[in-house]
Amino acid sequence: MYDFVVVGVGPAGARFSRRAAEQGYDVLALEQGTVGTPLACSGHVSTDIWEFTGKGAREELFQNEVYGARFHVGGPHSEPYPFYKDEVASNVIDRVGLDRHLADLAREAGADVREEHTVTGVTEHHDRVEIVASGPDGTVKHEAKMLAGCDGARSRVRDELSLPQPGELLHGVLAFSDEDDHEDFVDVHLTAPTFFAWRIPRGEAGVEYGLAAPPGVQVNKHFRELIDGYEIDVSHRCSGAIPIDPPDRVTGRRAFLIGDAAAQTKPFTGGGILYGMTSADHAAREIDPDRPTTLAAYERAWREDLAREQELGRYLRRAYSFPEPVQHVGLGALSGEIGVHMDRPTSLLSPTHLKAMLSRLR
Repeated sequence: MYDFVVVGVGPAGARFSRRAAEQGYDVLALEQGTVGTPLACSGHVSTDIWEFTGKGAREELFQNEVYGARFHVGGPHSEPYPFYKDEVASNVIDRVGLDRHLADLAREAGADVREEHTVTGVTEHHDRVEIVASGPDGTVKHEAKMLAGCDGARSRVRDELSLPQPGELLHGVLAFSDEDDHEDFVDVHLTAPTFFAWRIPRGEAGVEYGLAAPPGVQVNKHFRELIDGYEIDVSHRCSGAIPIDPPDRVTGRRAFLIGDAAAQTKPFTGGGILYGMTSADHAAREIDPDRPTTLAAYERAWREDLAREQELGRYLRRAYSFPEPVQHVGLGALSGEIGVHMDRPTSLLSPTHLKAMLSRLR
């Protein structure tokens, strides 16, 4: 019997597998397909990403540096409102490569990471969890003291155990062009209903275009309008669900959710790489596979860390739906140098940001 079976080897699953294995636990991690594919997530991340990676990761994965963002109320030719820092604000990375790198770190720590294994059934018992998975060698049943569901926004583990759903699932679309663009600003368009569209330069790797909106909105239509506005051809198009608003409970009797499966994401951007890996660290630190009651400690720990950030993020998102005249006034008044951390909305109240704001009044 394994100490932990981990379903899903994205950043959250790989991080938990690594941390649990480093503590000496027997870890089996199952990935439905090949780690990192299909791509369904942006590669724009804060510089904190390198705190979670191993030796040589930056040289392998880095694509571009970003110093700020230009916000647009309309399309590509609308008036931009720049927000920037005098230092690197974020990085653009090889997103597929990141997943593979993190999975390799889990393997090096001793986790048994298996690709092409699809979980088809999960049953919790008072003393164990049974996991049925189909792979290259047929269907196999595994037993574990604990199960970690790290299998994304449409989590099979969450559904099998009847755990609560996220409050909302957005529909996100990504596509890429072959442009060679080393520009150090991303573009954000407040044109998608209740969310936004984006353009992210990736250096020699091209440019990423994306858009997210709630179900029922004509996402493909809005995305085509974005691409037509930039007058560019795109390829490698992909899409996926983006979970927003975590449920009241992400743990069962002997199972727990991490990452997108638990909606541990930023409500104002949909990004969840750092939040998911941070929560994975909390899970590895708090959960003892021989003591199911420690699941409650995990629930408390990750929520205490992220609850304020997510709550403030929900308020920030509301600004996306303000009337256009209000958006113009607000962006015009606030645009300029900032001191905000892209993963921590509470940094709006930081001394660094307040100093940047006050400098505009001089």
